[in-house]
Formats: sequence, C-alpha cells, structure tokens
Amino acid sequence: MRTAGGISLRYEPRAVVSALALLVLALAAAVVLIGTGDFPIAPGDVVATLLGDGTAVQEFAVMELRLPRVLVAVLVGVSLGMGGAVFQSVSRNPLGSPDVIGFGQGATVGALSVIVLFQGDATAAAAGAVVGGLVTGAVIYLLAWKRGVHGYRLVLVGIGAAAMLTAVIHYLITKASLVDATRATVWMTGSLDGRDWAQFWPLFWVCCVLLPVVLGHGRALRMLEMGDDAAYALGVGVERTRVVLMASAVVLVSVATAAAGPIVFVSLSAPQLARRLTRSPGPNLAASALMGAVLLLVADWTATQAFGDRQLPVGVVTGVLGGCYLLWLLVTERKAGRI
Repeated sequence: MRTAGGISLRYEPRAVVSALALLVLALAAAVVLIGTGDFPIAPGDVVATLLGDGTAVQEFAVMELRLPRVLVAVLVGVSLGMGGAVFQSVSRNPLGSPDVIGFGQGATVGALSVIVLFQGDATAAAAGAVVGGLVTGAVIYLLAWKRGVHGYRLVLVGIGAAAMLTAVIHYLITKASLVDATRATVWMTGSLDGRDWAQFWPLFWVCCVLLPVVLGHGRALRMLEMGDDAAYALGVGVERTRVVLMASAVVLVSVATAAAGPIVFVSLSAPQLARRLTRSPGPNLAASALMGAVLLLVADWTATQAFGDRQLPVGVVTGVLGGCYLLWLLVTERKAGRI
C-alpha cells in the first residue's frame, strides 16, 4: 500500500486480522479476570464500572484490587512476548528464548542477591532484577561475539550461562536465612498476587519507551532473520540494530521479571504460537506481544479458578504448559533436522 506522502507500507491481511483477534481476546480475558474472585462481578458490570457507572463496592473491587493486577499481567505478557520474539529472530532459532538462554536466570540472580545478601525490600529486589538481567545480557553478548554474533553460538553460550546462573540461584538460597529463603522461594515461583499500581507504573513507562523502539526496528529485524550478509546488502546496520534490539529486549524481560517474578516459557511459546497463527514470516512483533498477554491472562485465570480453593501461582501453570510445549518443539525441530 502506498500512502499519500509516497511512503510504501507492506502488510499481510492475515497478520493484521490475527493481531486484531488477539487484541479482542486479550480484552475479553482481562474483563473476565477482573470479574473473577470472592466477590464475582458480571462482565457487563465490569465494563460499566470501568466507565464510571459501577457501585461503590464494585469500584473498589475493580479499580483498587483487581485492575492493577490485570494490567500488570497484560504488560508482563506483552514484554515477555515481544522480548522472546526479538531473541528468537536475532538468534534465528526457536529455542532462543530469554528464559532458555540465561537472561531470565540473570534477573533472578540479581533479585535474589538483593534479598539474600542485603535483605532488600521489594523495590530493591526489582532493581536488582533489572541490573542482573542487563549484566547477564552484556556478558552473554560478549562471550558470543566472534566477528559478529551467530545465532547458534548465542544460544549455546546462553544455555551454558543459564546452567551456571541456576547453580548460583541454588547457592544463594542455601546461604539465606529461613525468612529470606522463604521470600526468595515465593518470588521465584512467579506470581501476580498482590500486584498493585506500584508495580504497574514502572512497567508501564518502560513499555511506553521501549515498545516503540522495538517496533520501529521491525523491518531491520526481519532483514536480520535472512542473515547478516543479506541484511548488510539491504542497508541494515547489523551490529547497531542487534545491540539496540537485544538491549531493549533484555530490559523488557528484566522489568517484567522484576514486576512479577520469573514467569517461565511465555517468551518461548508466544512468538512461536503467533507465527503459526499469522502464518507470516518475520518476527511478528505485535502478534507475539498480544499472544504473550493472552497466554498470561489465561494462565492467571487457570491458576486462580481451575483448582478450586487451591490457588496456584501463575508461574506454576506457565511452567507446566510451557514445558509440554518445549518438548513438542524439540521433537518437531529434531524431525525437521534443525537440531
């Protein structure tokens, strides 16, 4: 399509329709989740309350208790989905997910270091998670560098780093006091319980800054998927683009981890499911972000409602479902001869 100003825009109808469908599904899931709880609220009443026509009790339940949690879930899912799409595209490998190649573990080590070594509060632990993710990202990038960053080298270095960081996590827990070990274990489970506006606003502003940056590099990222030589030939500044995208993705994943703990496998499965839904080549950034939001909202509803009175942390549900998906992905890639 060519606009009035002479700018050429290329889009695929199925990808656009899929993204719109995911957006509608995310909004519907958010409304249902807001209305779910000990004080159930019908979806119509939820919408009315959000528009300012609810009762005082409904406004308190929706605006103060449930809406912040759901918005945090949406932004965490968006951040993980888009971060996963960036890493899988940069590495050109469906296993190139932040929680497989060490970035999630790095954020966890940062948060646990603050909790265990310095007895920091929730804000300090969140800051530690961001710092840990950034440091891990820089180290993995430098170790994977050899006249550029090859996808499989990045994945292999990241898997090795993830193994070492997992050992550090276990060491920190063994060194912690009983109280700090309990706090660390609860945080590591990955949960949206108790999330309020204090977790929402930092995540919101980071997303406002970084999501446009990543989306603005969408075309360059699509060129990178064809290989560095092809990207150079098409005028893409390969290393600059790769560094900007990886840094943005690391911050998104780290801030999401800081807000809700290490919620695993969303960044692995969301981009792959989005790609299969859109049947479109390329990173599918918008669809991956929306798929991440849908997955986390559905997982949170499952964790709170599907097991009766026994509510589970959302990280448990995503871990079980994501583990099954990872096994299926490994079998599929092996049959295709790619691993």
